[in-house]
Amino acid sequence: MNLAIKDIRHNFGRFALTTGGVGMLLMVVMGMGGIYRGLVQDATLLIDRVGADLWIVQRDTRGPFAELSQVPANLVHRALAVPGVDTAREFVYHTIQRERNGKLLRIAVLGLSWPADKGKWIQLTAGRPLAQSHYEMIADESLGLLVGERIVLGKDSYEVVGTTHSMLNTNGDSIGVVTVSDAQAIQFDTAGEAVRLERSAREIRGQKSELASQQPALLENAAKPATELPPIARPQISAVMLTVSPGTNSKEVAKIISGWGDVSVFTHFQQGELLLKGLIEKARMQIGLFRILLTVIAAVIMALILYTMTLDKIHSIALLKLIGAPNTVILGLILQQALMLGVLGFGVAYLIGQRVFPKFPRRVILTDYDLLQLAIIVLVISIASSLLGIWKALKVSPNEALS
Repeated sequence: MNLAIKDIRHNFGRFALTTGGVGMLLMVVMGMGGIYRGLVQDATLLIDRVGADLWIVQRDTRGPFAELSQVPANLVHRALAVPGVDTAREFVYHTIQRERNGKLLRIAVLGLSWPADKGKWIQLTAGRPLAQSHYEMIADESLGLLVGERIVLGKDSYEVVGTTHSMLNTNGDSIGVVTVSDAQAIQFDTAGEAVRLERSAREIRGQKSELASQQPALLENAAKPATELPPIARPQISAVMLTVSPGTNSKEVAKIISGWGDVSVFTHFQQGELLLKGLIEKARMQIGLFRILLTVIAAVIMALILYTMTLDKIHSIALLKLIGAPNTVILGLILQQALMLGVLGFGVAYLIGQRVFPKFPRRVILTDYDLLQLAIIVLVISIASSLLGIWKALKVSPNEALS
């Protein structure tokens, strides 16, 4: 006869509630680790999937993800002239917030270098990649947009031609993929009245110019869009992505480009490290501290629960000692209950987490390593928390059974 199981059956309701409470607490600890894994994957998702060996960004900045980066569009052609460079692609990335159907809609807009990059590397759940240079979008499912729907961004309407899953940025914003030209049109969209005022101010400045009095035809350009004025450069892009030729050392290519005075260059690994050590470093530390705190709380709660359960069995333990039961039987009773509490609590945490975590606004990723690590911690906590009850049980006198 197993005394631990016999005692649990006798106090099944209390033990079930206690196991549920410990399980919920362990679920939070489990979720904290999963949230951190989700942060890491979201931070490096684009870098891993886009397949770039080198990133060229604005000088003395940390790239388009960590901070604002602006480089001229003609940098693509300069990069292609470097020995060892196979392909060079434009990259535009920014976040917008709009209102749709009465709700706020945040989109991390990703611009692809058309036609070299049509988004075929994106893992689609429905639809197709981009097929034309304007007015098409691939959207993450979390935006709630279906294939065939249209969404107005700026002055243009974009048709959703494909959807993907779990394509988020480091802030948890859903990514919408368009071409570079469309991404720039969205980013630099200006209200019609502002455009009219700028053209009017441009004309007034031109009238005051001596050159305009000598060549009045120049004032006709004042009414044209800024993109059609020859002295005005194209809108700047966020970065340039490079892939090196097979057999070429990317570090050698990076060394050549790093000698340019207007840009900085990072390898695939360096760009990932910048994100992990910059954007999510504090979040990682905070989540880690919460995990440690919750683990300590779980240990204290389990110790108090087992101590209380031992106090309730003082008379029974004294009676076992009176009839000559060895201490190993009593120790086994408490230790087995502690292990059952820990194992069942871990099981409850895992089962509830599988249903609850997918509903979280941020992605929660449970890895086998993290689960095994937590299981070992729970095992250690269960054994350590039983020591208080064991200490109390060893102090019980057989004479207390007669009182």
